[in-house]
Amino acid sequence: MSDSGLFEEPEVGLTGRPVRELPEPPALEKHGPATIISMVNQKGGVGKTTTTINLGACLAEQGRKVLLVDLDPQGALSAGLAIPHGEEEITVYDLMIDNSSSIHGAIHQTNVPGMEVVAANIDLSAAEIQLVNEVGRENTLGRALRPVRKEYDYIIIDCGPSLGLLAVNALACSHGVIIPMECEYFSLRGLALLTDTIEKVRDRINFDLEIIGILVTMFDRRTTHAREVMSRVIEVFDDKVFDSVITRTVRFPETSVAGEPITTWAPSSQGAQQYRNLALEIIERTT
Repeated sequence: MSDSGLFEEPEVGLTGRPVRELPEPPALEKHGPATIISMVNQKGGVGKTTTTINLGACLAEQGRKVLLVDLDPQGALSAGLAIPHGEEEITVYDLMIDNSSSIHGAIHQTNVPGMEVVAANIDLSAAEIQLVNEVGRENTLGRALRPVRKEYDYIIIDCGPSLGLLAVNALACSHGVIIPMECEYFSLRGLALLTDTIEKVRDRINFDLEIIGILVTMFDRRTTHAREVMSRVIEVFDDKVFDSVITRTVRFPETSVAGEPITTWAPSSQGAQQYRNLALEIIERTT
């Protein structure tokens, strides 16, 4: 046998680390209580909604019961799952402003078994103003979610591109934060502000809040800039950066138009596999 056969180099992933084989998570005997995760980045267009939808679908594939919460007044999550918008529909705005609204009446089924969603619309943009003088305003969303926490394994909150009162509400009731970031210089600069905000919420409102991980999205390995930013993120945040990396592909805009996750639209695609790997990492880091 040659020496090269004895000392094979381990396969290296897009992060530059050796590729790990993630174990299949055990089946659950019962659901709940939920781990609540906020998908946060004050920069828009970094893949928060795409990640919320596809991570939710992949966790559901693993037998986890998942509730997605749209906390963006633009309602991208709701649109991305083709949730109908009617005048009589109860949205996350009603849950936060009207104590008589029941979250059970706001939950929509999706075409993914085990994944459900609470929708949002432009009304939510008024919530920050209406809540500003309320006592305990940072805990409004947490109170709304409390009745269903025991029914789900994961509740994932898709936050808008802002670090205002809505985002603070999400962070105040979450166990952890996932930060999707595009691999470019300005995203790297914004991470410092975001991590500072998370630290403040942890110190003053939610002592249990942790950063579960930073997810590199829209990565294009062909560009030197993307590779340099990736190296810098790994250097600064080390093992907080997920091994899973989401590469740039035309498939994700297609799924938004189709109103379904990539796991049902293009189940054998590279993007679907990347989100399945991410789901395994999330389960590993949160159990």
